[in-house]
Amino acid sequence: MEQDIQEILLTEEQIKTRIRELGEELTAQYAGKDPVIVGVLKGVVVFYADMIREIKVPCQMDFMWISSYAGTSSTGKMEVKRDISADIKGRHVLILEDIYDTGTSLDFTYRHLLAREPASLKICTLLDKPERRRPDIHLVPDYVGFTIPNAFVVGYGLDYNEHYRNLPYVGVLKPEAYEE
Repeated sequence: MEQDIQEILLTEEQIKTRIRELGEELTAQYAGKDPVIVGVLKGVVVFYADMIREIKVPCQMDFMWISSYAGTSSTGKMEVKRDISADIKGRHVLILEDIYDTGTSLDFTYRHLLAREPASLKICTLLDKPERRRPDIHLVPDYVGFTIPNAFVVGYGLDYNEHYRNLPYVGVLKPEAYEE
């Protein structure tokens, strides 16, 4: 796997440090609110596991599985493969996302959850890639780990065809690893 990485964009230590900082912000934000923390599968799993341990308030964990990718590109067609089980009406909800890229899946997820009338609905994304944002998507994440350039990244939960998720850092995938 490592031979397919062009460069390490974010080291394991950089990620850990930023997650601690985000954890402090989220702990202050959600003090006394018993939030529902919704992870968007599958890419969020590693970030979610680390982030939830840094949020030092009682909270409920839940997950959604939304899919819009085929290989390296978003199809734009959203599919809910698994919905949350929590009743979030009147609850404070935080969406944890691995990467905010084109915005298609996050916009869909946000609207899907907003329709259930939460008391508040905020977004925390590990990676924000604004250069790839669709012009009709205007969602702004409330918390961002890192803003990154328009490169195909893998590791720390992010994948290419279900591989590379287990790398402990975020790296740029060499084009020859995904171009045929």
